[in-house]
Amino acid sequence: MTYTEPADPQPEIQLAGGDVTAGVVRVGDTVRRPVGTNSPLVHALLRHLEEAGFAGAPRFLGIDAAGREVLTFVPGEVAGRPRPAWLADEERLTSVGRLVRAYHEAVAGFVLPEGVRADFGFSEPPGMPPAPPYPPELVGHLDYTPDNIVFRDGEAVGLIDFDMARPTSRVDELMNAMMYWAPLADPADADPPLHEVDVPRRCRLLADAYGMSETDRARLVEVALLRTRRSWFSMRQIAEEQGGGWARMWEEGVGDRIKRRETWLERHAVAIDAALTAP
Repeated sequence: MTYTEPADPQPEIQLAGGDVTAGVVRVGDTVRRPVGTNSPLVHALLRHLEEAGFAGAPRFLGIDAAGREVLTFVPGEVAGRPRPAWLADEERLTSVGRLVRAYHEAVAGFVLPEGVRADFGFSEPPGMPPAPPYPPELVGHLDYTPDNIVFRDGEAVGLIDFDMARPTSRVDELMNAMMYWAPLADPADADPPLHEVDVPRRCRLLADAYGMSETDRARLVEVALLRTRRSWFSMRQIAEEQGGGWARMWEEGVGDRIKRRETWLERHAVAIDAALTAP
């Protein structure tokens, strides 16, 4: 649908943050973003969330005259760079778990429209390790970075940047959130406020706040390892095929960080699993 601009023109303000944000600007109370290969899925998802009454996502308003998608601006604060000290706050961490749960409850009834599928515009590379063997349960966000969660008064209240949305399992979603907020990473690669935190404890706090099932808790480490192994291949492929911010991340060593995360996960698997599954 075509977006009708208000009578009074507003200046375009470049939005900072995130790793792949070229062309993302704020115009008044809206955000303009380039349309991508996964946009049909994202637009249908955002329309469903609006109809479901989920307040924690932007509204899709249409396509502007420049061919960009128009979304409502979600006010609040995000953890930009340099990362704020509050990234380590456990109350904020648990609010992330509650927000993910609220999103899952809102999206539970969403069915992809006929002819719409997840499409990220790059091919699966040869030699890609296997995916976790658990079937999709819902359409997930799958990009719970600190840049993509909006806080107000210390509480996680909004999700932005649904570009990676696709059918997935709940355990994949929780693993993704833990990867950034626990974090599941070699401490050398963690955001500075998270260098000294108790990662297994933070995994448990997030799982409890979400209400994670016993079955998914037992699968978490397995899924984290499988997804980490696959991400090295997919990040290299998308950097080669799409360039831009993806290529910059690869050049800056994201592949090496992924390998270090795999080694770290293997070393700490028992402790993380014990924290998640303890009575």
